Amino acid sequence: MERLWLVLAIVAFFLLCLWGMYVGWRRKSRSQSVRVPPFPEIPSEPGDVLLESTGVYVATTFAGEWQNRVVTRGAGLRTSASWRLHDGGIAVERGGAPDFWIPREAVTGVRRDSKIAGKVMGTDALLVLTWRAGETEVDTGFRGDDLDDYPQWIEQLKIKGGAQ
Repeated sequence: MERLWLVLAIVAFFLLCLWGMYVGWRRKSRSQSVRVPPFPEIPSEPGDVLLESTGVYVATTFAGEWQNRVVTRGAGLRTSASWRLHDGGIAVERGGAPDFWIPREAVTGVRRDSKIAGKVMGTDALLVLTWRAGETEVDTGFRGDDLDDYPQWIEQLKIKGGAQ
């Protein structure tokens, strides 16, 4: 009988921890919804595809704060993704989460990096785009299936987007 109470106490503690994480995630999402506007939707006709890659959308964080994940409006969900470069911007299509558009004029930087919220790697295996979502500057990180695509992305965004 003592073991039953011990098992029940451990299960109750575990459930309490899960509930606390859920409440914290919702609170963070609500507070960020004031600071971060909804990400733009992909235009119905974005134009010709200049470059395309597949991989994993890792996270969006506040620029320069690689551990401060943006969780509002589904931005905090890691998903498989394909991203396509068009003349007007980047279409980010995510499986199981809202798709969004990064306007080319909003891109302020592009780089390879080894870390962003939820992912730390030994090499520069992440492609990180710094861009403006309204008045807030954010970093969006991708882990591509083919890392050899990164130089093309960096070159394309530096030439036409004014990114550094």
